[in-house]
Amino acid sequence: MKTPTAHPLRTPRTANLTQLAVGALLALAGTAQAQSLVEVFEAARGFDATILSARSQFDGNVARAAQARAGILPQAGLSGGANWSRRDSPTPQLDGSSNSQNVTLAASQPLYRPANQIANEQALLSLDVARAQLAAAEQDLIVRTTQSYFDVLAAQDTLAFVRAQKAAVSEQLAAAKRNFEVGTSTVTDSREAQARFDLVLAQEIAAENDLRVRRLVLDQLVGRNVTPRPLAAPVALPTIEPADPEAWVARAEATHPTLLQATRALEIAQLETRKAEAGHKPTVDLVGQYQLARGPVQTFSNARTNTGTVGVQFNMPLFAGYAIQNRVRETLALEDRARTDLEGARRGINQATRSAYFGVLSGQGQVRALEAAEASSQSALDANQLGYQVGVRINIDVLNAQSQLFQTKRDLAVARYNVLLGGLRLKQASGQLTPADLQPVDALLAR
Repeated sequence: MKTPTAHPLRTPRTANLTQLAVGALLALAGTAQAQSLVEVFEAARGFDATILSARSQFDGNVARAAQARAGILPQAGLSGGANWSRRDSPTPQLDGSSNSQNVTLAASQPLYRPANQIANEQALLSLDVARAQLAAAEQDLIVRTTQSYFDVLAAQDTLAFVRAQKAAVSEQLAAAKRNFEVGTSTVTDSREAQARFDLVLAQEIAAENDLRVRRLVLDQLVGRNVTPRPLAAPVALPTIEPADPEAWVARAEATHPTLLQATRALEIAQLETRKAEAGHKPTVDLVGQYQLARGPVQTFSNARTNTGTVGVQFNMPLFAGYAIQNRVRETLALEDRARTDLEGARRGINQATRSAYFGVLSGQGQVRALEAAEASSQSALDANQLGYQVGVRINIDVLNAQSQLFQTKRDLAVARYNVLLGGLRLKQASGQLTPADLQPVDALLAR
Protein backbone atom coordinates (compact mmCIF):
# COMPACT_ATOMS: atom_id res chain seq x y z
CA MET A 1 0.00 0.00 0.00
CA LYS A 2 1.25 3.47 -0.83
CA THR A 3 2.21 5.74 2.01
CA PRO A 4 -0.40 8.49 2.49
CA THR A 5 0.95 11.75 1.25
CA ALA A 6 -0.29 15.26 0.71
CA HIS A 7 -1.63 15.01 -2.83
CA PRO A 8 -1.55 18.12 -4.99
CA LEU A 9 -4.96 17.25 -6.43
CA ARG A 10 -7.49 18.49 -3.91
CA THR A 11 -11.18 17.63 -3.92
CA PRO A 12 -12.29 21.29 -3.70
CA ARG A 13 -10.60 21.93 -7.07
CA THR A 14 -12.42 19.17 -8.95
CA ALA A 15 -15.50 18.30 -6.96
CA ASN A 16 -17.60 20.97 -8.53
CA LEU A 17 -17.08 19.85 -12.13
CA THR A 18 -20.58 20.93 -13.05
CA GLN A 19 -19.68 24.58 -12.57
CA LEU A 20 -16.70 24.15 -14.86
CA ALA A 21 -18.83 22.53 -17.55
CA VAL A 22 -21.55 25.13 -17.29
CA GLY A 23 -19.00 27.92 -17.46
CA ALA A 24 -17.55 26.48 -20.63
CA LEU A 25 -21.03 26.01 -22.04
CA LEU A 26 -21.97 29.61 -21.44
CA ALA A 27 -18.74 30.75 -23.05
CA LEU A 28 -19.62 28.69 -26.11
CA ALA A 29 -23.22 29.73 -26.29
CA GLY A 30 -22.79 33.47 -25.95
CA THR A 31 -26.17 33.77 -24.30
CA ALA A 32 -26.28 37.55 -24.51
CA GLN A 33 -26.45 37.41 -28.32
CA ALA A 34 -28.28 34.07 -28.56
CA GLN A 35 -31.61 33.59 -30.31
CA SER A 36 -34.60 31.87 -28.81
CA LEU A 37 -36.26 28.86 -30.38
CA VAL A 38 -39.26 30.94 -31.45
CA GLU A 39 -37.01 33.49 -33.15
CA VAL A 40 -35.15 30.76 -34.99
CA PHE A 41 -38.39 29.16 -36.15
CA GLU A 42 -39.75 32.45 -37.46
CA ALA A 43 -36.52 32.96 -39.38
CA ALA A 44 -36.74 29.43 -40.80
CA ARG A 45 -40.32 30.11 -41.87
CA GLY A 46 -39.14 32.77 -44.27
CA PHE A 47 -36.01 31.00 -45.54
CA ASP A 48 -36.34 27.21 -45.51
CA ALA A 49 -36.67 25.92 -49.07
CA THR A 50 -39.01 23.08 -48.11
CA ILE A 51 -41.66 25.28 -46.48
CA LEU A 52 -41.37 27.91 -49.23
CA SER A 53 -41.91 25.18 -51.80
CA ALA A 54 -44.92 23.93 -49.85
CA ARG A 55 -46.45 27.41 -49.83
CA SER A 56 -45.94 27.77 -53.58
CA GLN A 57 -47.53 24.37 -54.07
CA PHE A 58 -50.47 25.48 -51.94
CA ASP A 59 -50.94 28.62 -54.04
CA GLY A 60 -50.81 26.51 -57.18
CA ASN A 61 -53.38 24.08 -55.78
CA VAL A 62 -55.71 26.96 -54.95
CA ALA A 63 -55.46 28.31 -58.48
CA ARG A 64 -55.95 24.84 -59.96
CA ALA A 65 -59.05 24.28 -57.85
CA ALA A 66 -60.49 27.58 -59.06
CA GLN A 67 -60.16 26.37 -62.65
CA ALA A 68 -62.85 23.75 -62.10
CA ARG A 69 -65.41 26.47 -61.39
CA ALA A 70 -65.11 27.59 -65.00
CA GLY A 71 -67.16 24.57 -66.01
CA ILE A 72 -70.32 26.01 -64.43
CA LEU A 73 -69.76 29.66 -65.37
CA PRO A 74 -70.67 31.44 -68.63
CA GLN A 75 -68.32 31.25 -71.59
CA ALA A 76 -67.96 33.99 -74.22
CA GLY A 77 -65.88 34.40 -77.34
CA LEU A 78 -65.30 36.93 -80.08
CA SER A 79 -64.39 35.95 -83.63
CA GLY A 80 -64.02 37.82 -86.88
CA GLY A 81 -63.00 37.32 -90.48
CA ALA A 82 -62.44 39.11 -93.81
CA ASN A 83 -62.56 37.63 -97.33
CA TRP A 84 -61.83 38.91 -100.82
CA SER A 85 -63.09 37.18 -103.94
CA ARG A 86 -62.74 37.67 -107.77
CA ARG A 87 -65.04 36.28 -110.46
CA ASP A 88 -64.14 35.86 -114.15
CA SER A 89 -66.91 34.54 -116.40
CA PRO A 90 -67.76 34.31 -120.13
CA THR A 91 -70.34 36.97 -119.50
CA PRO A 92 -68.54 40.25 -118.94
CA GLN A 93 -71.42 41.68 -116.99
CA LEU A 94 -70.82 39.04 -114.30
CA ASP A 95 -67.12 39.76 -113.84
CA GLY A 96 -65.95 41.61 -110.76
CA SER A 97 -64.59 41.38 -107.21
CA SER A 98 -66.11 41.60 -103.78
CA ASN A 99 -65.14 41.94 -100.10
CA SER A 100 -66.88 40.53 -97.04
CA GLN A 101 -66.28 40.99 -93.33
CA ASN A 102 -67.92 39.54 -90.23
CA VAL A 103 -67.62 39.85 -86.45
CA THR A 104 -69.35 37.33 -84.19
CA LEU A 105 -69.88 37.42 -80.43
CA ALA A 106 -70.93 34.03 -79.03
CA ALA A 107 -71.77 33.10 -75.44
CA SER A 108 -73.05 30.05 -73.58
CA GLN A 109 -74.21 29.24 -70.06
CA PRO A 110 -74.34 25.63 -68.81
CA LEU A 111 -77.83 24.80 -67.54
CA TYR A 112 -77.40 21.12 -66.84
CA ARG A 113 -73.91 19.63 -66.85
CA PRO A 114 -73.62 17.17 -63.93
CA ALA A 115 -69.98 16.29 -64.68
CA ASN A 116 -68.95 19.94 -64.44
CA GLN A 117 -70.82 20.41 -61.18
CA ILE A 118 -69.15 17.35 -59.68
CA ALA A 119 -65.75 18.58 -60.84
CA ASN A 120 -66.38 21.83 -58.96
CA GLU A 121 -67.25 19.87 -55.81
CA GLN A 122 -64.01 17.92 -56.18
CA ALA A 123 -62.09 21.16 -56.49
CA LEU A 124 -63.54 22.43 -53.21
CA LEU A 125 -62.45 19.21 -51.49
CA SER A 126 -59.00 19.51 -53.03
CA LEU A 127 -58.62 22.84 -51.23
CA ASP A 128 -58.92 20.98 -47.93
CA VAL A 129 -56.20 18.62 -49.12
CA ALA A 130 -53.96 21.57 -50.02
CA ARG A 131 -54.47 23.16 -46.61
CA ALA A 132 -53.69 19.86 -44.88
CA GLN A 133 -50.51 19.47 -46.91
CA LEU A 134 -49.38 22.96 -45.95
CA ALA A 135 -50.20 22.30 -42.28
CA ALA A 136 -48.19 19.07 -42.38
CA ALA A 137 -45.25 20.92 -43.95
CA GLU A 138 -45.37 23.56 -41.20
CA GLN A 139 -45.48 20.91 -38.50
CA ASP A 140 -42.49 19.23 -40.09
CA LEU A 141 -40.64 22.56 -40.09
CA ILE A 142 -41.34 23.00 -36.36
CA VAL A 143 -39.84 19.60 -35.60
CA ARG A 144 -36.88 20.06 -37.94
CA THR A 145 -36.09 23.46 -36.47
CA THR A 146 -36.31 22.20 -32.91
CA GLN A 147 -34.22 19.14 -33.78
CA SER A 148 -31.48 21.28 -35.32
CA TYR A 149 -31.67 23.76 -32.44
CA PHE A 150 -31.25 21.04 -29.81
CA ASP A 151 -28.58 19.26 -31.89
CA VAL A 152 -26.44 22.38 -31.62
CA LEU A 153 -27.09 22.63 -27.87
CA ALA A 154 -26.26 18.95 -27.41
CA ALA A 155 -23.04 19.39 -29.39
CA GLN A 156 -22.17 22.42 -27.26
CA ASP A 157 -22.84 20.43 -24.11
CA THR A 158 -20.68 17.56 -25.33
CA LEU A 159 -17.80 19.89 -26.16
CA ALA A 160 -18.13 21.69 -22.82
CA PHE A 161 -18.14 18.45 -20.85
CA VAL A 162 -15.21 17.05 -22.86
CA ARG A 163 -13.19 20.19 -22.18
CA ALA A 164 -14.07 20.03 -18.50
CA GLN A 165 -13.00 16.38 -18.45
CA LYS A 166 -9.82 17.34 -20.30
CA ALA A 167 -9.02 19.91 -17.61
CA ALA A 168 -9.65 17.37 -14.84
CA VAL A 169 -7.56 14.67 -16.55
CA SER A 170 -4.81 17.21 -17.16
CA GLU A 171 -4.67 17.93 -13.44
CA GLN A 172 -4.69 14.21 -12.71
CA LEU A 173 -1.83 13.70 -15.19
CA ALA A 174 0.20 16.51 -13.64
CA ALA A 175 -0.37 15.07 -10.17
CA ALA A 176 0.66 11.58 -11.29
CA LYS A 177 3.87 12.94 -12.80
CA ARG A 178 4.71 14.87 -9.65
CA ASN A 179 4.02 11.86 -7.44
CA PHE A 180 6.21 9.70 -9.68
CA GLU A 181 9.03 12.21 -9.44
CA VAL A 182 8.92 12.16 -5.64
CA GLY A 183 8.57 8.40 -5.59
CA THR A 184 5.08 8.10 -4.14
CA SER A 185 3.54 6.48 -7.23
CA THR A 186 4.56 4.23 -10.11
CA VAL A 187 5.08 5.12 -13.75
CA THR A 188 1.86 3.23 -14.47
CA ASP A 189 -0.20 6.08 -12.99
CA SER A 190 1.45 8.60 -15.32
CA ARG A 191 0.98 6.43 -18.37
CA GLU A 192 -2.64 5.70 -17.57
CA ALA A 193 -3.32 9.41 -17.10
CA GLN A 194 -1.46 10.22 -20.32
CA ALA A 195 -3.48 7.63 -22.25
CA ARG A 196 -6.73 9.01 -20.87
CA PHE A 197 -5.63 12.57 -21.70
CA ASP A 198 -4.85 11.57 -25.29
CA LEU A 199 -8.24 9.89 -25.56
CA VAL A 200 -10.05 12.97 -24.25
CA LEU A 201 -8.06 15.13 -26.65
CA ALA A 202 -9.31 13.01 -29.55
CA GLN A 203 -12.84 13.29 -28.20
CA GLU A 204 -12.47 17.07 -28.06
CA ILE A 205 -11.44 17.23 -31.72
CA ALA A 206 -14.44 15.08 -32.69
CA ALA A 207 -16.77 17.20 -30.53
CA GLU A 208 -15.53 20.42 -32.11
CA ASN A 209 -16.13 19.06 -35.59
CA ASP A 210 -19.58 17.78 -34.65
CA LEU A 211 -20.50 21.21 -33.30
CA ARG A 212 -19.38 22.87 -36.54
CA VAL A 213 -21.48 20.45 -38.59
CA ARG A 214 -24.54 20.95 -36.36
CA ARG A 215 -24.19 24.71 -36.65
CA LEU A 216 -23.99 24.46 -40.43
CA VAL A 217 -27.23 22.49 -40.52
CA LEU A 218 -29.03 25.04 -38.35
CA ASP A 219 -27.59 28.00 -40.26
CA GLN A 220 -28.70 26.47 -43.56
CA LEU A 221 -32.19 26.03 -42.18
CA VAL A 222 -32.41 29.63 -40.98
CA GLY A 223 -30.25 31.43 -43.51
CA ARG A 224 -27.90 33.13 -41.07
CA ASN A 225 -25.56 32.37 -38.18
CA VAL A 226 -27.52 31.31 -35.11
CA THR A 227 -26.46 30.90 -31.49
CA PRO A 228 -29.09 28.91 -29.53
CA ARG A 229 -29.89 29.65 -25.93
CA PRO A 230 -29.07 26.81 -23.51
CA LEU A 231 -31.59 25.34 -21.12
CA ALA A 232 -31.96 27.31 -17.91
CA ALA A 233 -30.94 25.58 -14.70
CA PRO A 234 -32.59 23.90 -12.93
CA VAL A 235 -34.49 22.22 -15.75
CA ALA A 236 -38.16 21.47 -15.09
CA LEU A 237 -39.42 19.28 -17.91
CA PRO A 238 -43.14 19.58 -18.71
CA THR A 239 -45.48 16.67 -18.13
CA ILE A 240 -47.71 15.02 -20.72
CA GLU A 241 -51.27 16.29 -20.76
CA PRO A 242 -53.50 14.33 -21.11
CA ALA A 243 -51.69 11.37 -19.55
CA ASP A 244 -53.57 8.82 -21.64
CA PRO A 245 -52.43 7.52 -25.05
CA GLU A 246 -56.00 6.84 -26.16
CA ALA A 247 -56.89 10.50 -25.67
CA TRP A 248 -54.02 11.43 -27.98
CA VAL A 249 -55.18 8.87 -30.54
CA ALA A 250 -58.70 10.31 -30.43
CA ARG A 251 -57.28 13.79 -31.08
CA ALA A 252 -55.27 12.45 -33.99
CA GLU A 253 -58.33 10.98 -35.67
CA ALA A 254 -60.08 14.33 -35.40
CA THR A 255 -57.38 16.72 -36.57
CA HIS A 256 -54.43 14.95 -38.21
CA PRO A 257 -53.54 16.50 -41.60
CA THR A 258 -52.60 13.14 -43.13
CA LEU A 259 -55.90 11.62 -42.06
CA LEU A 260 -57.76 14.62 -43.45
CA GLN A 261 -55.97 14.24 -46.77
CA ALA A 262 -56.87 10.55 -46.95
CA THR A 263 -60.49 11.30 -46.05
CA ARG A 264 -60.80 13.96 -48.72
CA ALA A 265 -59.07 11.67 -51.22
CA LEU A 266 -61.78 9.06 -50.64
CA GLU A 267 -64.54 11.66 -51.05
CA ILE A 268 -62.94 12.90 -54.26
CA ALA A 269 -62.71 9.32 -55.55
CA GLN A 270 -66.39 8.79 -54.79
CA LEU A 271 -67.25 11.94 -56.70
CA GLU A 272 -65.08 10.73 -59.56
CA THR A 273 -67.29 7.65 -59.81
CA ARG A 274 -70.37 9.87 -59.95
CA LYS A 275 -68.72 12.00 -62.62
CA ALA A 276 -67.95 8.91 -64.69
CA GLU A 277 -71.56 7.76 -64.40
CA ALA A 278 -72.68 11.22 -65.56
CA GLY A 279 -71.24 10.36 -68.94
CA HIS A 280 -74.59 8.70 -69.73
CA LYS A 281 -76.53 11.85 -68.89
CA PRO A 282 -77.53 14.65 -71.28
CA THR A 283 -76.23 18.21 -71.17
CA VAL A 284 -78.22 21.41 -71.67
CA ASP A 285 -76.69 24.80 -72.43
CA LEU A 286 -78.12 28.24 -73.05
CA VAL A 287 -76.41 29.66 -76.14
CA GLY A 288 -76.53 33.05 -77.82
CA GLN A 289 -74.84 34.72 -80.76
CA TYR A 290 -74.72 38.16 -82.34
CA GLN A 291 -73.09 38.72 -85.72
CA LEU A 292 -72.22 41.80 -87.75
CA ALA A 293 -71.58 41.00 -91.42
CA ARG A 294 -70.83 43.05 -94.52
CA GLY A 295 -70.67 41.45 -97.92
CA PRO A 296 -72.08 41.13 -101.42
CA VAL A 297 -75.74 40.45 -101.95
CA GLN A 298 -76.93 39.26 -105.36
CA THR A 299 -75.04 41.36 -107.98
CA PHE A 300 -72.02 41.98 -105.74
CA SER A 301 -73.49 45.02 -104.14
CA ASN A 302 -72.26 45.20 -100.55
CA ALA A 303 -74.78 45.17 -97.75
CA ARG A 304 -74.51 45.15 -93.97
CA THR A 305 -76.49 42.63 -91.93
CA ASN A 306 -76.95 42.21 -88.16
CA THR A 307 -78.02 38.80 -86.90
CA GLY A 308 -78.83 37.79 -83.33
CA THR A 309 -79.81 34.33 -82.06
CA VAL A 310 -80.66 32.87 -78.64
CA GLY A 311 -81.44 29.24 -77.99
CA VAL A 312 -81.08 26.12 -75.88
CA GLN A 313 -78.70 23.38 -76.94
CA PHE A 314 -79.35 19.76 -75.93
CA ASN A 315 -76.87 16.88 -76.27
CA MET A 316 -77.56 13.26 -75.41
CA PRO A 317 -74.79 10.61 -75.60
CA LEU A 318 -76.09 7.35 -77.02
CA PHE A 319 -73.09 5.07 -77.43
CA ALA A 320 -69.38 5.73 -76.77
CA GLY A 321 -67.87 2.32 -77.44
CA TYR A 322 -68.19 1.16 -73.78
CA ALA A 323 -65.79 3.93 -72.71
CA ILE A 324 -68.16 5.17 -70.01
CA GLN A 325 -68.80 1.72 -68.55
CA ASN A 326 -65.07 0.97 -68.34
CA ARG A 327 -64.39 4.38 -66.85
CA VAL A 328 -66.91 3.61 -64.10
CA ARG A 329 -65.16 0.30 -63.38
CA GLU A 330 -61.85 2.14 -63.13
CA THR A 331 -63.16 4.77 -60.72
CA LEU A 332 -64.75 2.11 -58.51
CA ALA A 333 -61.39 0.36 -58.23
CA LEU A 334 -59.69 3.67 -57.40
CA GLU A 335 -62.38 4.35 -54.83
CA ASP A 336 -61.57 1.04 -53.12
CA ARG A 337 -57.90 1.96 -53.16
CA ALA A 338 -58.63 5.33 -51.55
CA ARG A 339 -60.70 3.60 -48.88
CA THR A 340 -57.84 1.21 -48.15
CA ASP A 341 -55.36 4.09 -48.05
CA LEU A 342 -57.56 5.87 -45.52
CA GLU A 343 -57.64 2.82 -43.27
CA GLY A 344 -53.88 2.41 -43.63
CA ALA A 345 -53.31 6.06 -42.74
CA ARG A 346 -55.53 5.72 -39.69
CA ARG A 347 -53.65 2.65 -38.47
CA GLY A 348 -50.28 4.26 -39.08
CA ILE A 349 -51.25 7.44 -37.26
CA ASN A 350 -52.62 5.50 -34.30
CA GLN A 351 -49.42 3.50 -34.03
CA ALA A 352 -47.19 6.56 -34.42
CA THR A 353 -49.16 8.47 -31.78
CA ARG A 354 -48.93 5.66 -29.24
CA SER A 355 -45.23 5.18 -29.97
CA ALA A 356 -44.57 8.90 -29.53
CA TYR A 357 -46.50 8.93 -26.25
CA PHE A 358 -44.59 6.01 -24.76
CA GLY A 359 -41.36 7.46 -26.14
CA VAL A 360 -41.89 10.62 -24.08
CA LEU A 361 -42.72 8.56 -20.99
CA SER A 362 -39.57 6.51 -21.49
CA GLY A 363 -37.52 9.66 -21.97
CA GLN A 364 -38.83 11.18 -18.76
CA GLY A 365 -37.90 7.98 -16.93
CA GLN A 366 -34.41 8.11 -18.41
CA VAL A 367 -33.99 11.71 -17.28
CA ARG A 368 -34.91 10.79 -13.70
CA ALA A 369 -32.56 7.80 -13.75
CA LEU A 370 -29.70 9.82 -15.21
CA GLU A 371 -30.21 12.59 -12.66
CA ALA A 372 -29.80 9.99 -9.93
CA ALA A 373 -26.82 8.50 -11.78
CA GLU A 374 -25.21 11.93 -12.03
CA ALA A 375 -25.41 12.40 -8.28
CA SER A 376 -24.08 8.89 -7.70
CA SER A 377 -21.25 9.39 -10.19
CA GLN A 378 -20.26 12.64 -8.49
CA SER A 379 -20.19 10.89 -5.14
CA ALA A 380 -18.19 8.03 -6.62
CA LEU A 381 -15.64 10.48 -8.05
CA ASP A 382 -15.29 12.28 -4.72
CA ALA A 383 -14.77 8.95 -2.94
CA ASN A 384 -12.17 7.79 -5.48
CA GLN A 385 -10.28 11.06 -5.25
CA LEU A 386 -10.20 10.78 -1.47
CA GLY A 387 -9.19 7.14 -1.70
CA TYR A 388 -6.40 8.03 -4.12
CA GLN A 389 -5.09 10.62 -1.68
CA VAL A 390 -4.93 8.14 1.17
CA GLY A 391 -3.59 5.32 -1.01
CA VAL A 392 -6.55 2.96 -1.20
CA ARG A 393 -7.38 3.83 -4.82
CA ILE A 394 -5.13 4.03 -7.85
CA ASN A 395 -5.02 6.63 -10.60
CA ILE A 396 -7.10 4.60 -13.07
CA ASP A 397 -9.95 4.47 -10.55
CA VAL A 398 -10.10 8.27 -10.46
CA LEU A 399 -9.87 8.49 -14.24
CA ASN A 400 -12.68 5.98 -14.71
CA ALA A 401 -14.86 7.82 -12.20
CA GLN A 402 -14.24 11.10 -14.04
CA SER A 403 -15.10 9.50 -17.37
CA GLN A 404 -18.29 8.00 -15.96
CA LEU A 405 -19.41 11.33 -14.49
CA PHE A 406 -18.93 13.29 -17.69
CA GLN A 407 -20.53 10.58 -19.81
CA THR A 408 -23.53 10.65 -17.48
CA LYS A 409 -23.73 14.42 -17.78
CA ARG A 410 -23.71 14.21 -21.58
CA ASP A 411 -26.35 11.49 -21.58
CA LEU A 412 -28.52 13.52 -19.21
CA ALA A 413 -28.32 16.64 -21.38
CA VAL A 414 -29.24 14.66 -24.51
CA ALA A 415 -32.08 12.91 -22.68
CA ARG A 416 -33.58 16.26 -21.67
CA TYR A 417 -33.48 17.52 -25.24
CA ASN A 418 -35.05 14.29 -26.43
CA VAL A 419 -37.93 14.67 -23.97
CA LEU A 420 -38.66 18.22 -25.13
CA LEU A 421 -38.41 17.21 -28.77
CA GLY A 422 -40.47 14.10 -28.05
CA GLY A 423 -43.29 16.25 -26.70
CA LEU A 424 -43.40 18.15 -29.98
CA ARG A 425 -43.23 14.90 -31.95
CA LEU A 426 -46.16 13.60 -29.94
CA LYS A 427 -48.24 16.62 -30.91
CA GLN A 428 -47.11 16.20 -34.50
CA ALA A 429 -48.09 12.52 -34.43
CA SER A 430 -51.53 13.51 -33.18
CA GLY A 431 -51.81 16.29 -35.77
CA GLN A 432 -52.04 19.11 -33.21
CA LEU A 433 -48.61 20.73 -33.44
CA THR A 434 -48.69 24.49 -33.99
CA PRO A 435 -46.08 27.27 -33.69
CA ALA A 436 -47.66 28.23 -30.35
CA ASP A 437 -46.41 24.91 -28.92
CA LEU A 438 -42.87 26.26 -29.10
CA GLN A 439 -43.63 28.86 -26.42
CA PRO A 440 -43.50 26.44 -23.42
CA VAL A 441 -40.24 24.99 -24.72
CA ASP A 442 -38.83 28.45 -25.31
CA ALA A 443 -39.69 29.40 -21.73
CA LEU A 444 -37.24 26.76 -20.48
CA LEU A 445 -34.30 28.41 -22.21
CA ALA A 446 -31.90 30.81 -20.52
CA ARG A 447 -32.62 34.53 -20.95
